[in-house]
Amino acid sequence: MDMQTPPQVLLGEALRRFSRAELARELGRDTKTIARWEKAGLDRTSQMALLFLLANSRPAPTSDKGDFTFIDLFAGIGGTRLGFERAGGRCVFTSEWDAAAQRTYRANFPVDERHALIGDIREVTAKERWDLIPAEFDVLVAGFPCQPFSIAGVSKKNSLGRKHGFACDAQGTLFFDIAQILHQFRPAAFLLENVKNLKGHDKGNTFRVIQQVLREELGYHVYPMVVDAKGFVPQHRERIYIVGFREEVDFDWNAFVAPRPDAKRLADILHPQDGSEEPEEPYTVGAKAKVAEKYTLSDKLWTYLQAYAAKHQKQGNGFGFGLVDKDDVARTLSARYYKDGSEILVSQGKKKNPRRLTPRECARLMGFDTPERRYNIIAADTPAYKQFGNSVVVPVIAEIARIMKPGVLSIKEGRAERSLLAA
Repeated sequence: MDMQTPPQVLLGEALRRFSRAELARELGRDTKTIARWEKAGLDRTSQMALLFLLANSRPAPTSDKGDFTFIDLFAGIGGTRLGFERAGGRCVFTSEWDAAAQRTYRANFPVDERHALIGDIREVTAKERWDLIPAEFDVLVAGFPCQPFSIAGVSKKNSLGRKHGFACDAQGTLFFDIAQILHQFRPAAFLLENVKNLKGHDKGNTFRVIQQVLREELGYHVYPMVVDAKGFVPQHRERIYIVGFREEVDFDWNAFVAPRPDAKRLADILHPQDGSEEPEEPYTVGAKAKVAEKYTLSDKLWTYLQAYAAKHQKQGNGFGFGLVDKDDVARTLSARYYKDGSEILVSQGKKKNPRRLTPRECARLMGFDTPERRYNIIAADTPAYKQFGNSVVVPVIAEIARIMKPGVLSIKEGRAERSLLAA
């Protein structure tokens, strides 16, 4: 890195190595200055100070080495990437269309001439610009959007006597782009993630088409499973994971090791507010790192939510808010959390309105933070809530990657042996 490096890349690299508080201390600034840099950029003097610090500080976490390679499609802010890196994988290509998510991704992962970040995967598949993706990679991972799948087109083609080749049922969907990439590159394995309700979408037709394409059209051995993140994190969050291998391997979901469902409680992710952690503005302030008042619900919003819940309880519905304390497990964090926070409201006692989680607590709730590395949140609260609500639970992905790894390596080693024999 030098003075030609874009300022936000410099700052992102610094915040990968240091927390806001640590960076402020190293540079002799305060955390408000660091937060201002994230929003407004840096002047030349600040750039020079960052360059000097980076050149003389501990190295950043690196993903230059790995036991296997993978590409990250519909990447969001990199939760799946973090999980696969924890299992020894190295990411070699990324695609994510949302500009705000891209900025967060770039602030946490190196993206350079060796690793492309493409905005829209259809830029690759529609124009057949396959050279944008590395010629060889071992695993494709994707948290793809669930779109309607139509079988009407196939029926029409059948009635007209026309051919309906590869993945015709899925054309017009983003899953079709994944299928095209699998068809073109034939990686050893894949992991696809989606909401639990994918299995029942369109009366089961969507899931039927997905399995048909993966198994019959592409010839992969497919293993779907619904997994609840409860125990990995203090959150009830069920998702469907579809694992596939190009060749038959010894893969079994029984190898998946899940913690006890009560292994984690919200106390594990909430700000302690007792001075045991450093303040991280704008989330926590003061010597005891108290949660900022802006996260406490206004009287108007709290009154509305209580009335809304009471109305639906009278009607026999389950709608309402989710009030929790440190000993509880939360409901599923959603992308709409920024609206009112109703699914996860943290109790602050009878004399004070409850509060929303801070974005830092959301990062912990989704498993992004570890003792070794704190995820860099550069977005304002609203996009940050959307980004974490749309993400995956990182330790769940890491465990899936762990049990996939032996199969991936066996296929990879077999390919290497065949290449040697051919030579």
